[in-house]
Amino acid sequence: MATILFGSISTLADTSELQRQAFNDAFEAYGLDWEWSRDDYAGMLGSNGGAQRIEEYAASRGLDVDAAAVHAKKSQIFQERLGSSSISPRPGVVDVVEEAKRSGHGLGFVTTTSQGNIDALLAALQPHISAEMFDLIVNRDSVSSPKPNPEAYEFAIKTLGADRGDAVAIEDNVGGVSAARAAGISCIAFPNENTSGGDFSAADETVDSLDATRILGLSAPDSRS
Repeated sequence: MATILFGSISTLADTSELQRQAFNDAFEAYGLDWEWSRDDYAGMLGSNGGAQRIEEYAASRGLDVDAAAVHAKKSQIFQERLGSSSISPRPGVVDVVEEAKRSGHGLGFVTTTSQGNIDALLAALQPHISAEMFDLIVNRDSVSSPKPNPEAYEFAIKTLGADRGDAVAIEDNVGGVSAARAAGISCIAFPNENTSGGDFSAADETVDSLDATRILGLSAPDSRS
């Protein structure tokens, strides 16, 4: 089955700045005199996992913090901001989703973020995008290892009964591209405003908007032979 796999929440809507601001607000709430600039944050986005970023940043400053608690606060703030924001789908996303459904493609949302973040995002994107449009939604509880480990994509391919040779992943960060490629899946890099300076050379191509005809064509059998 030809399958399109959106790989992170910022492939649907660019939430990167909302997330960075939520980190900074969480730091303030915990009395930490940290402030991640856009350059700081962009440099951290080569790997996935917000709690891990907090833990590594604290270690680099010789501090011991409850990274899980700080990250939980960040997620709460982020979800609240999503609920009051006016975010919209990124260019071409709705076309890809609608055309995939019309043409009988499988459609997955393959993240390693929390279900709470996913729910908040999809609620904010209605009626353009909803959970019901996806045949599978993968969250961090679906797998034991976050991206760039390929487990999330391996899980998606197995669960959907898809052929990885007829699947295309859409990713907005370098770690996500690495995960898709390690799983043997073609990948379109779709950088967000804070990952646009990353090295996406491992992707099949890098775009700033999605073309439904092109992406569905890449997922067709023999299209890359």
